Amino acid sequence: MIELAFSILASDFSRLAEEVAIAASGGGTVVHVDVMDGHFVPNLTLGPPVVKSLRAATKLPLDCHLMVTNPDTLLPAFADAGADWVSVHQEVCPNLHRTLQTIANLGMQPGVVINPATPVDTLVEVLPMVHHVLVMSVNPGAGGQSFIPRSLDKIRHLARLRHEQNLNFRIEVDGGVAHDTVGSVVEAGAELLVAGSAIFSPGKTKQNAIDFLATARAAALLKA
Repeated sequence: MIELAFSILASDFSRLAEEVAIAASGGGTVVHVDVMDGHFVPNLTLGPPVVKSLRAATKLPLDCHLMVTNPDTLLPAFADAGADWVSVHQEVCPNLHRTLQTIANLGMQPGVVINPATPVDTLVEVLPMVHHVLVMSVNPGAGGQSFIPRSLDKIRHLARLRHEQNLNFRIEVDGGVAHDTVGSVVEAGAELLVAGSAIFSPGKTKQNAIDFLATARAAALLKA
């Protein structure tokens, strides 16, 4: 099922609850929360207190993408704050299986993320245990970057592995996913579509979400 995971990093934080509601009214079904520690990536952004505030404002799944160097230390706090899905980067988890198991044990859906330079095959051993795989189609750390075309090959590779191994993890894509790229992303095999800059715009957010999903779903029909 095609879903829009709208990234609140691009929203107006002075009216966050309203922004979430507007994006949801346009068809967004997942709230994507970018968590950055100023170390793994240059920027410093959101943490458990914002997730707790969001939990009080929406019943939609809160999809927390941890762009942090040591995610294990933060997992209990995100669970307590009400996160539903938590994804961690393969690049920073020396004991990736254990980290993903901890996320599941805390009652959250585990996800794993790979940067543009990280091969898909580094994930083979954990694919049976994840809820979703997040393919970064830009380098993590800042919004508004251009989509990296080779990301489509990684999405196709994941889709093949999912089929060959009879698995049911979902494929999520984040970075440069907009009206002009979402069709090819869906055709490659992704169904969880993270978009921020393409969605949030004063007075246009609802229509942007509607149009984005229409383009994505049309591509899904062509693929089928």
